[in-house]
Amino acid sequence: MHKVMIPIGPQHPALKEPESFLVALKGEKITDFVVRLGYNHRGIEKACEERTYIQDIYLTERICGICSHSHSTAFVQAVEEIAAVQVPKRGLYIRTLVAELERVHSHLLWLGVAGHEIGFDTLLMYSWRDREIVMDLLATITGNRVNYGLNTIGGVRRDISPEQVKEILKGDDKLEERTKYYIDIATKETTVIKRLSGVGVLSREDALKLGAVGPTARASGIDRDTRRDNPYAAYSELDFKVVTDNHNDVYGRTLVRLGELMESYKMIRQILKNLPEGPIAVKVPRKIPVGEAVSLYEAPRGEDIHYVKSNGTEKPERVKVRAPTLANVQCVAKMLEDRQLADLPIVIAAIDPCFSCTDRLVGIKEKGCRKKVLKWEQLREFSIHWYRHHGVDFSKLNSKLETKKW
Repeated sequence: MHKVMIPIGPQHPALKEPESFLVALKGEKITDFVVRLGYNHRGIEKACEERTYIQDIYLTERICGICSHSHSTAFVQAVEEIAAVQVPKRGLYIRTLVAELERVHSHLLWLGVAGHEIGFDTLLMYSWRDREIVMDLLATITGNRVNYGLNTIGGVRRDISPEQVKEILKGDDKLEERTKYYIDIATKETTVIKRLSGVGVLSREDALKLGAVGPTARASGIDRDTRRDNPYAAYSELDFKVVTDNHNDVYGRTLVRLGELMESYKMIRQILKNLPEGPIAVKVPRKIPVGEAVSLYEAPRGEDIHYVKSNGTEKPERVKVRAPTLANVQCVAKMLEDRQLADLPIVIAAIDPCFSCTDRLVGIKEKGCRKKVLKWEQLREFSIHWYRHHGVDFSKLNSKLETKKW
């Protein structure tokens, strides 16, 4: 039987973001799988160096819409460590509250996507209906449903009122009841169990070797969670269980996320019950002292890492982000070994990928030049010429946009 190479993406109806995969098949069986990153690079790390720390909070928030609070919190934690800033307890509790609400939002979204990928569109409709509850709660607290704009260096920008506390608790109870129904489906619905079991297998040894994080790792029996192992915000004062599973497949990743939803509801109640009085933020100078820091954060998809280096000005010298998808994406090829082509969509979806978070520009090779550092304007000009060479001409844009200093 001949080997057939099938390109999937970068533009494909099954993909929510532009990304490219090359699949080798013998019949319907996958013999090789290659992930080709780089179609969604936006230059955010470089852009951070051209903006102030306050501007960078809102820029890093846009690394990912679903994990916007994750990235902004990881960033401000690094800056606060360099500046030796002590965030008030109430501010830390509010950060943690939004973090767990965001986790609920992300896992409910994933549950709907997973249902859609296996043809269970009713589950998509139900879970996304319930997702509206948590998005409305986030809008009540922060003013926005996705990019919240809550964090600032030294704390948070918005307090929560007793009326909002009651509303959050009401929504929390409703979401917990709905999640019990989803757990019932996952543990009793024969079709779901058979479709997900044994699909996308990743052993504990392979998960450790490939550096898997988050639910992807915990579903392979790895008991690891940054919230417990390297506590930040208010997590050291919360009582919660790290959910793990030993199925080592997509079914296990489903059970882990559903279990994490139940833990999040418990944490939300603890936060609101023990919410301390006092200020929500402290003032921080615009110029951050010379230093560097690494910040860890357990995003819904897994451990998020931000590195920030300061040079004593109001702009960082370097910002580096390791999003959880970058850690998990190399596991996909292992998960697809000897699997059917029909398993590919749910196996990719099972790591809950965000390719906008993941894609990076590493460097440009030129003859006679081992290393070339591009400034922001040069990088933008290079991009314009690259797209023009590939048939997309931006020269017809308004001349003001062409000459604007980004």
